[in-house]
Amino acid sequence: MNIFDIPQEMLRNPLPEALRQPAPPLQNPHAAEFVISDQLRACYEPNQRAMWSRWNPAPRPCFNAGLLADIRSYHDFLASTNGHLELNGEQHAIDYVILASAKPGVFNLGGDLDLFKKLIGEQNRAELLRYGRACIDVLYSNYSAFGLPCTTISLVQGDALGGGFEAALSGDMIVAEKSARFGFPEILFNLFPGMGAYSFLDRRIGQRGAEELITSGRIYTAQEMFDKGVVDQVIEDGCGETELAALIERRKRSQNGLAALAQTRRRVHRIEYSELLEVVEIWVDSALRLNPRDLKLMNRLVTRQNGLGESHQVH
Repeated sequence: MNIFDIPQEMLRNPLPEALRQPAPPLQNPHAAEFVISDQLRACYEPNQRAMWSRWNPAPRPCFNAGLLADIRSYHDFLASTNGHLELNGEQHAIDYVILASAKPGVFNLGGDLDLFKKLIGEQNRAELLRYGRACIDVLYSNYSAFGLPCTTISLVQGDALGGGFEAALSGDMIVAEKSARFGFPEILFNLFPGMGAYSFLDRRIGQRGAEELITSGRIYTAQEMFDKGVVDQVIEDGCGETELAALIERRKRSQNGLAALAQTRRRVHRIEYSELLEVVEIWVDSALRLNPRDLKLMNRLVTRQNGLGESHQVH
């Protein structure tokens, strides 16, 4: 049995039952909530013409195989809408797709390091590559805006590390609360972030800036990321939803032009899927060369990953 022991019909069907029939809204009476799984929910806000998604991975706030499959189903659903949802017999445009976290203090801590350690110990190249491809599949669909004329926004409220940082970078815009932190710890155990970090950063801040961030092993503040040109806007803690709603309102008259500008940026600074896949293959081969000392350092980060997730739980 491999790490993606998921019913194939779920992967083939871009419209699982939870997405066909929206659940009753929980907070905003005008919104429609979609429950994809225990790890992922989405909500359409008609006033903003925005689809929000929030992930809630367990047991650790990282990209486990189930969460990746859930995100893939959600993205397939978005692509199938052609940019419009039908709710209560009315057509509603999707102008924005917003990525956020349901875990207080944590956006996402990245790859499943415990799984990496196991597969590296087994020298299981096929499963490492399978995992890497699943990651770039969901990041590339977000990067390409699902083939829709919409703007994708990453709302970072908390720690975005490793693959979590890569996920944030896949959006057209990154809006971060002041206490958000960013970083790539992979270099600390003799590896590098291989699911899009270099490609996304190179397009944003160039080769030199990308390599500086990836090789430093540092944790950066939201303000530092703004100063480097990685983050687009820094806002006060606890104001993410309010500030994003205000941003969307300010852009309302120009949204068509701004969405077209985002499409143009993706074309001029194009990232091909094949580029991401080739980098994943480099990452897999590099991971398989890690020595016992490197794996011990990775294990320490697994412990920290567990601790960070637990420290941000709501009691």
